[in-house]
Amino acid sequence: MPPSSTDAIQQLVAVVARLRHPDDGCPWDLEQTHASLVPFVLEEAHEVADAIRHGDDAHLKEELGDLLLQVVLHAQIAQDDQRFDLSDVAEGIREKLIRRHPHVFGDAVASDSAAVKDTWEAIKAAERGEQPPSASPLSDALAAKVRGMPALAGAMTISKKAAKAGFEWDDMAGVWAKVHEELDELKEAVISGDKSHAQEELGDVLFTLVNVARWCGIAPEEGLAGTNHRFLDRFSRVEAALNGNLQGRSIDELEALWQQAKAEIRAEQP
Repeated sequence: MPPSSTDAIQQLVAVVARLRHPDDGCPWDLEQTHASLVPFVLEEAHEVADAIRHGDDAHLKEELGDLLLQVVLHAQIAQDDQRFDLSDVAEGIREKLIRRHPHVFGDAVASDSAAVKDTWEAIKAAERGEQPPSASPLSDALAAKVRGMPALAGAMTISKKAAKAGFEWDDMAGVWAKVHEELDELKEAVISGDKSHAQEELGDVLFTLVNVARWCGIAPEEGLAGTNHRFLDRFSRVEAALNGNLQGRSIDELEALWQQAKAEIRAEQP
Protein backbone atom coordinates (compact mmCIF):
# COMPACT_ATOMS: atom_id res chain seq x y z
CA MET A 1 0.00 0.00 0.00
CA PRO A 2 1.47 3.39 -0.96
CA PRO A 3 2.06 5.87 1.87
CA SER A 4 -0.52 8.55 2.63
CA SER A 5 0.18 12.10 1.49
CA THR A 6 1.20 13.03 5.05
CA ASP A 7 3.52 10.05 5.38
CA ALA A 8 5.05 10.66 1.95
CA ILE A 9 5.81 14.30 2.78
CA GLN A 10 7.26 13.32 6.17
CA GLN A 11 9.49 10.78 4.44
CA LEU A 12 10.62 13.43 1.95
CA VAL A 13 11.41 15.80 4.81
CA ALA A 14 13.45 13.06 6.47
CA VAL A 15 15.43 12.43 3.26
CA VAL A 16 16.21 16.14 2.84
CA ALA A 17 17.22 16.40 6.51
CA ARG A 18 19.57 13.45 5.96
CA LEU A 19 21.08 15.14 2.90
CA ARG A 20 21.69 18.25 5.03
CA HIS A 21 23.17 16.37 8.01
CA PRO A 22 26.32 18.30 9.00
CA ASP A 23 28.41 15.19 9.68
CA ASP A 24 27.71 12.83 6.80
CA GLY A 25 25.24 14.58 4.51
CA CYS A 26 25.72 15.45 0.85
CA PRO A 27 28.45 18.07 0.28
CA TRP A 28 26.42 19.76 -2.47
CA ASP A 29 23.25 20.00 -0.39
CA LEU A 30 25.19 21.30 2.60
CA GLU A 31 26.66 24.11 0.50
CA GLN A 32 23.26 25.42 -0.61
CA THR A 33 21.70 28.62 0.66
CA HIS A 34 18.40 30.33 -0.09
CA ALA A 35 20.23 32.57 -2.57
CA SER A 36 22.11 29.77 -4.32
CA LEU A 37 18.86 27.87 -4.88
CA VAL A 38 16.99 30.75 -6.57
CA PRO A 39 17.89 29.59 -10.12
CA PHE A 40 16.67 26.08 -9.30
CA VAL A 41 13.34 27.33 -7.92
CA LEU A 42 12.75 29.31 -11.11
CA GLU A 43 13.87 26.46 -13.34
CA GLU A 44 11.59 23.94 -11.64
CA ALA A 45 8.62 26.32 -11.77
CA HIS A 46 9.14 26.81 -15.50
CA GLU A 47 9.43 23.04 -16.02
CA VAL A 48 6.11 22.58 -14.23
CA ALA A 49 4.57 25.11 -16.61
CA ASP A 50 6.09 23.31 -19.59
CA ALA A 51 4.63 19.98 -18.47
CA ILE A 52 1.20 21.61 -18.12
CA ARG A 53 1.44 23.11 -21.61
CA HIS A 54 2.20 19.69 -23.08
CA GLY A 55 -0.53 17.90 -21.12
CA ASP A 56 1.92 15.25 -19.91
CA ASP A 57 0.71 13.91 -16.55
CA ALA A 58 3.77 11.74 -15.91
CA HIS A 59 6.05 14.69 -16.62
CA LEU A 60 3.87 17.02 -14.54
CA LYS A 61 3.96 14.66 -11.56
CA GLU A 62 7.75 14.49 -11.76
CA GLU A 63 8.20 18.25 -12.12
CA LEU A 64 5.81 18.99 -9.25
CA GLY A 65 7.98 16.69 -7.16
CA ASP A 66 11.09 18.64 -8.14
CA LEU A 67 9.34 21.90 -7.21
CA LEU A 68 8.18 20.42 -3.90
CA LEU A 69 11.79 19.43 -3.20
CA GLN A 70 12.77 23.09 -3.48
CA VAL A 71 10.15 24.08 -0.92
CA VAL A 72 11.28 21.35 1.49
CA LEU A 73 14.95 22.19 0.97
CA HIS A 74 14.41 25.90 1.68
CA ALA A 75 12.44 25.00 4.80
CA GLN A 76 15.22 22.66 5.94
CA ILE A 77 17.86 25.37 5.45
CA ALA A 78 15.78 27.70 7.61
CA GLN A 79 15.25 24.96 10.19
CA ASP A 80 18.99 24.34 10.35
CA ASP A 81 19.35 27.98 11.39
CA GLN A 82 16.39 27.65 13.82
CA ARG A 83 14.37 30.28 11.97
CA PHE A 84 11.34 28.30 10.78
CA ASP A 85 10.47 24.87 9.42
CA LEU A 86 8.10 23.25 6.92
CA SER A 87 5.31 23.11 9.51
CA ASP A 88 5.54 26.90 9.89
CA VAL A 89 5.37 27.29 6.10
CA ALA A 90 2.31 25.05 5.83
CA GLU A 91 0.58 26.68 8.80
CA GLY A 92 1.23 30.14 7.39
CA ILE A 93 -0.37 29.40 4.05
CA ARG A 94 -3.25 27.49 5.71
CA GLU A 95 -4.08 30.51 7.85
CA LYS A 96 -3.79 32.84 4.86
CA LEU A 97 -6.15 30.74 2.74
CA ILE A 98 -8.77 30.70 5.49
CA ARG A 99 -8.37 34.42 6.17
CA ARG A 100 -8.65 35.36 2.49
CA HIS A 101 -11.66 33.13 1.77
CA PRO A 102 -14.29 34.45 4.18
CA HIS A 103 -16.97 33.42 1.66
CA VAL A 104 -15.95 29.78 2.22
CA PHE A 105 -14.80 29.69 5.85
CA GLY A 106 -16.95 32.56 7.16
CA ASP A 107 -20.21 34.34 6.53
CA ALA A 108 -19.15 36.57 3.62
CA VAL A 109 -20.70 36.17 0.17
CA ALA A 110 -18.88 36.14 -3.19
CA SER A 111 -21.10 35.53 -6.19
CA ASP A 112 -18.36 35.07 -8.79
CA SER A 113 -14.58 34.95 -9.30
CA ALA A 114 -14.40 38.73 -9.77
CA ALA A 115 -15.92 39.24 -6.33
CA VAL A 116 -13.47 36.72 -4.88
CA LYS A 117 -10.57 38.66 -6.40
CA ASP A 118 -11.87 41.96 -4.99
CA THR A 119 -12.19 40.42 -1.53
CA TRP A 120 -8.71 38.92 -1.77
CA GLU A 121 -7.15 42.27 -2.67
CA ALA A 122 -9.07 44.09 0.06
CA ILE A 123 -7.90 41.61 2.69
CA LYS A 124 -4.32 41.86 1.42
CA ALA A 125 -4.50 45.65 1.77
CA ALA A 126 -5.86 45.33 5.31
CA GLU A 127 -3.06 42.89 6.19
CA ARG A 128 -0.48 45.42 5.08
CA GLY A 129 -2.05 47.93 7.44
CA GLU A 130 -2.38 51.66 6.98
CA GLN A 131 0.41 53.05 4.85
CA PRO A 132 1.29 56.73 4.45
CA PRO A 133 0.04 58.14 1.15
CA SER A 134 2.39 57.45 -1.75
CA ALA A 135 3.28 59.93 -4.47
CA SER A 136 3.47 56.99 -6.91
CA PRO A 137 0.81 54.47 -5.81
CA LEU A 138 0.56 52.62 -9.13
CA SER A 139 4.34 52.22 -9.44
CA ASP A 140 4.58 51.01 -5.85
CA ALA A 141 1.78 48.50 -6.36
CA LEU A 142 3.30 47.22 -9.60
CA ALA A 143 6.77 46.89 -8.07
CA ALA A 144 5.28 44.68 -5.35
CA LYS A 145 3.17 42.70 -7.82
CA VAL A 146 5.88 41.83 -10.34
CA ARG A 147 8.76 41.16 -7.96
CA GLY A 148 8.13 37.42 -8.03
CA MET A 149 7.19 37.15 -11.69
CA PRO A 150 9.39 36.08 -14.59
CA ALA A 151 10.62 39.22 -16.34
CA LEU A 152 8.48 38.69 -19.45
CA ALA A 153 5.27 38.20 -17.47
CA GLY A 154 6.15 41.16 -15.27
CA ALA A 155 6.67 43.35 -18.31
CA MET A 156 3.21 42.45 -19.63
CA THR A 157 1.63 43.26 -16.26
CA ILE A 158 3.39 46.62 -16.08
CA SER A 159 2.48 47.41 -19.69
CA LYS A 160 -1.21 46.64 -19.19
CA LYS A 161 -1.53 48.64 -15.98
CA ALA A 162 0.40 51.64 -17.31
CA ALA A 163 -1.72 51.69 -20.48
CA LYS A 164 -4.94 51.48 -18.46
CA ALA A 165 -3.73 54.47 -16.43
CA GLY A 166 -3.32 56.46 -19.67
CA PHE A 167 0.38 55.91 -20.46
CA GLU A 168 -0.32 54.68 -23.95
CA TRP A 169 0.39 55.29 -27.64
CA ASP A 170 -2.34 56.72 -29.87
CA ASP A 171 -2.09 53.87 -32.36
CA MET A 172 -0.07 50.83 -33.41
CA ALA A 173 2.16 52.99 -35.61
CA GLY A 174 3.54 54.61 -32.48
CA VAL A 175 4.37 51.21 -31.01
CA TRP A 176 6.23 50.12 -34.14
CA ALA A 177 8.13 53.42 -34.22
CA LYS A 178 9.25 52.74 -30.65
CA VAL A 179 10.38 49.23 -31.60
CA HIS A 180 12.58 50.60 -34.39
CA GLU A 181 13.92 53.34 -32.11
CA GLU A 182 14.91 50.82 -29.44
CA LEU A 183 16.44 48.46 -32.03
CA ASP A 184 18.64 51.28 -33.35
CA GLU A 185 19.76 52.10 -29.81
CA LEU A 186 20.57 48.44 -29.19
CA LYS A 187 22.67 48.30 -32.36
CA GLU A 188 24.59 51.41 -31.30
CA ALA A 189 25.19 49.98 -27.82
CA VAL A 190 26.47 46.69 -29.24
CA ILE A 191 28.80 48.52 -31.62
CA SER A 192 30.15 50.60 -28.73
CA GLY A 193 31.28 47.44 -26.95
CA ASP A 194 29.64 48.51 -23.69
CA LYS A 195 27.99 45.27 -22.52
CA SER A 196 26.20 46.88 -19.61
CA HIS A 197 24.62 49.47 -21.88
CA ALA A 198 23.82 46.84 -24.50
CA GLN A 199 22.04 44.76 -21.87
CA GLU A 200 19.93 47.76 -20.87
CA GLU A 201 19.03 48.43 -24.49
CA LEU A 202 18.19 44.78 -25.07
CA GLY A 203 15.79 45.00 -22.14
CA ASP A 204 14.20 48.08 -23.72
CA VAL A 205 13.70 46.19 -27.00
CA LEU A 206 12.10 43.26 -25.22
CA PHE A 207 9.83 45.53 -23.18
CA THR A 208 8.69 47.32 -26.33
CA LEU A 209 7.98 43.99 -28.03
CA VAL A 210 5.84 43.08 -25.02
CA ASN A 211 3.83 46.21 -25.80
CA VAL A 212 3.43 44.96 -29.38
CA ALA A 213 2.09 41.70 -27.96
CA ARG A 214 -0.34 43.59 -25.73
CA TRP A 215 -1.67 45.64 -28.64
CA CYS A 216 -2.13 42.48 -30.71
CA GLY A 217 -3.70 40.48 -27.88
CA ILE A 218 -1.06 37.75 -27.93
CA ALA A 219 0.92 36.16 -25.09
CA PRO A 220 4.70 36.72 -25.31
CA GLU A 221 5.57 33.98 -22.81
CA GLU A 222 3.57 31.40 -24.75
CA GLY A 223 5.00 32.70 -28.00
CA LEU A 224 8.59 32.34 -26.82
CA ALA A 225 7.91 28.91 -25.32
CA GLY A 226 6.51 27.81 -28.67
CA THR A 227 9.54 29.18 -30.50
CA ASN A 228 11.88 27.29 -28.16
CA HIS A 229 10.00 24.08 -28.88
CA ARG A 230 9.99 24.63 -32.65
CA PHE A 231 13.68 25.53 -32.70
CA LEU A 232 14.65 22.37 -30.86
CA ASP A 233 12.45 20.25 -33.12
CA ARG A 234 14.14 21.67 -36.22
CA PHE A 235 17.62 21.70 -34.68
CA SER A 236 17.35 18.03 -33.69
CA ARG A 237 16.70 17.16 -37.33
CA VAL A 238 19.71 19.18 -38.48
CA GLU A 239 21.85 17.35 -35.90
CA ALA A 240 20.48 13.98 -36.96
CA ALA A 241 21.23 14.72 -40.64
CA LEU A 242 24.85 15.38 -39.68
CA ASN A 243 25.13 12.47 -37.23
CA GLY A 244 25.37 14.91 -34.33
CA ASN A 245 28.46 16.73 -35.64
CA LEU A 246 27.97 20.35 -36.75
CA GLN A 247 31.63 21.31 -36.57
CA GLY A 248 33.20 22.55 -39.80
CA ARG A 249 29.90 22.86 -41.65
CA SER A 250 29.25 26.00 -43.65
CA ILE A 251 26.38 28.30 -42.76
CA ASP A 252 24.91 27.62 -46.22
CA GLU A 253 24.84 23.86 -45.56
CA LEU A 254 23.32 24.36 -42.12
CA GLU A 255 20.72 26.76 -43.47
CA ALA A 256 19.74 24.29 -46.20
CA LEU A 257 19.28 21.55 -43.61
CA TRP A 258 17.29 23.95 -41.44
CA GLN A 259 14.91 24.73 -44.28
CA GLN A 260 14.62 21.02 -45.06
CA ALA A 261 13.70 20.35 -41.42
CA LYS A 262 11.02 23.07 -41.54
CA ALA A 263 9.57 21.54 -44.71
CA GLU A 264 9.54 18.05 -43.17
CA ILE A 265 7.71 19.29 -40.08
CA ARG A 266 5.11 21.11 -42.18
CA ALA A 267 4.55 17.97 -44.27
CA GLU A 268 4.01 15.89 -41.13
CA GLN A 269 1.37 18.21 -39.74
CA PRO A 270 -2.25 17.24 -40.35
